Amino acid sequence: GMHRVRVAVRENRLSDANRISSSDYLESIESLGRGWVVEWDGEIVAFAVGYRSGNIWALFVDPDHEGRGHGKALHSAMVSWLWAQGLRHLWLTTGPGTRAEAFYRALGWRPSGIVSSGEFRLDLDGL
Repeated sequence: GMHRVRVAVRENRLSDANRISSSDYLESIESLGRGWVVEWDGEIVAFAVGYRSGNIWALFVDPDHEGRGHGKALHSAMVSWLWAQGLRHLWLTTGPGTRAEAFYRALGWRPSGIVSSGEFRLDLDGL
């Protein structure tokens, strides 16, 4: 379900849908961090994964379920959990000029430049 959402998005699309496998999702939520999902009628329609290292690996909403607050709810749960792990700094990358960039900026993330992949890095500092 998470992968179906991931390949359905309109921005920050995977160039190769096979680049990420089910084992990547499992490792992300079982070893590297924690994940959250939003279900609608028994189907995953949004998900987020945050790593214990402070990296936000994923936050994606199925296009048919955008505008319902799922992204903000997932962000809140994920960031709260990461702060509770003792982290004081979080970071992520996203495509420059995307709705994702605007979403994170509206939630207090600050830009810190372009990384080698060409993506835009955003940072969030805790209290």
